[in-house]
Amino acid sequence: MFSHHLKRETVVSIINIIGELNQLQDVDMILSSTLCEARALARADAGSIFLMRNGRLEFRHVQNDTIFGAKGAGVFQYSDESLPVNDSSIVGYAALTKEMVSIDDAYAIDEKLPCRFNPSIDEKNGYRTVSILAVPLIARNHSLVGVMQLINAKDRHGRTVAFSEQCRTLVPIFTNNAAAIIERGILNRELILRMAKMAELHDPEETGAHVQRVSAISAEIYQRWAEKRQLPRWEIRRFRDIISQASMLHDAGKVGIPDAVLKKPGPLNDEEFALVKQHTVYGARLFTSISSELDQVTHDIMRHHHERWNGSGYPDRLAGEAIPLAARITALADVFDALSSQRCYKRAWAAAAIHDEIRAKSGKDFDPELVETFFQITDTLQAIQQKFV
Repeated sequence: MFSHHLKRETVVSIINIIGELNQLQDVDMILSSTLCEARALARADAGSIFLMRNGRLEFRHVQNDTIFGAKGAGVFQYSDESLPVNDSSIVGYAALTKEMVSIDDAYAIDEKLPCRFNPSIDEKNGYRTVSILAVPLIARNHSLVGVMQLINAKDRHGRTVAFSEQCRTLVPIFTNNAAAIIERGILNRELILRMAKMAELHDPEETGAHVQRVSAISAEIYQRWAEKRQLPRWEIRRFRDIISQASMLHDAGKVGIPDAVLKKPGPLNDEEFALVKQHTVYGARLFTSISSELDQVTHDIMRHHHERWNGSGYPDRLAGEAIPLAARITALADVFDALSSQRCYKRAWAAAAIHDEIRAKSGKDFDPELVETFFQITDTLQAIQQKFV
């Protein structure tokens, strides 16, 4: 048993954490922060989150201190996997029953439980899963949002132990509150994607997959850049949350460009290209009434993601660090994804050719420091492109 005093202090801490999570808007940042805080609460070495989508549990986030350490999950974060909602897996069983599943030893599960542990990830990574706590994420209307799985509780000496009674009591309190925040994040993402799809109605190149790739690529470039500069964790979390959302709307101003220009099968003349350039201005006008930092960053990205480091871009011919950071990041992410994608007028470029082009444009089109950061995470960026197709 644990003391009532300790429980009361921990519940207060949970309330404070929920307050911090409520400040976040992007679903990916909410998932990352929720899993991080739940692992801290339970002293868990690892964990993952699956979200319900189209009747299946879609893998969305993973953390593992032993395998990934401080560098994060990287490529593994963008694994495109899902599980059925049934009793064949521990996560699926928690979803099916909407009840928490606690297992002391994954390799010696009680025969009374129908679910079984899949050791393939352990075998692939040289890991040893012992204790598991699978907690359903239930929204306020009692609908299932997903399942959080915590792995390998640690005692004060770093030894792997079973999840304690305190964990099994307090983690559901946390997840019951976090589920509503996750659900809100999902709705926020859907709303932004709908706004982005307005541009897709006019420009067939501006697909939902493209904007999700640009969002994830921008977030990963920012994360590595900020970590290299040793920015505070709270600042990295806050701005990654913002740029993940804002970068999805980078080309939403194309709704103001005539279809005859955007859908023209051949090359544009000077007058038509001048019209296309106006999408940066039209997009920024959607956010001239600034009421939050998200509004400001979205405005900056929309207006300035075609500016160039050497001042040769548009619409304002800004140069260097006069270009807002979020716009410089989104510019690199957008060009990388455009070159990687097949379009009606071109084939997708090979990876080597894209890398050569980005190196050649460093210090001309792109911020050299961001280009250096880009080349440190190319495996992660490739995984993003494979996930959002």
